[in-house]
Amino acid sequence: MKNSESLLPTFETPEIRPYRPGEPTVSSARSALMARVRGANTKPELIVRRAAHALGYRFRLHRRDLPGSPDLVFPRLRVALFVHGCFWHRHENCRRATTPKTRTLFWSTKFEANVRRDQRVVAELAALGWRSEIIWECETINPEKLRVELHSRLGSSRLSRIKGGNH
Repeated sequence: MKNSESLLPTFETPEIRPYRPGEPTVSSARSALMARVRGANTKPELIVRRAAHALGYRFRLHRRDLPGSPDLVFPRLRVALFVHGCFWHRHENCRRATTPKTRTLFWSTKFEANVRRDQRVVAELAALGWRSEIIWECETINPEKLRVELHSRLGSSRLSRIKGGNH
């Protein structure tokens, strides 16, 4: 089996260098905001975890032995679920997938690398016999729609819980 990483183009992170006249600056407020971005246990991820658990699904978190360290892993179903932020993972046609006005080359390179990595991870999981599902940040806003979406993507005999019935 070929190493799939060698098939993808590599992106170098732009070097950090001092300010040069004529370049837009990054405000300290923007810098502080970006420093607060987390990779795990985000608000949308916690919402999805609570909803999946309430529906009766049992899962593992951030399994590092799987490609991409999925946010939720359902071993019995062989499903790896990712909770993607619309901004970082470029949710198509979503108003949250904006591009910053400053340092557009940096951001477009970063976003392209994120999307390519996401595609590579899905392919690697499929090769290992896992089904990948993605819940977008904007899909976590409406709890009822999220519950129905989780059920349709994970499937099971838990439909009575969605409709409010007992076991």
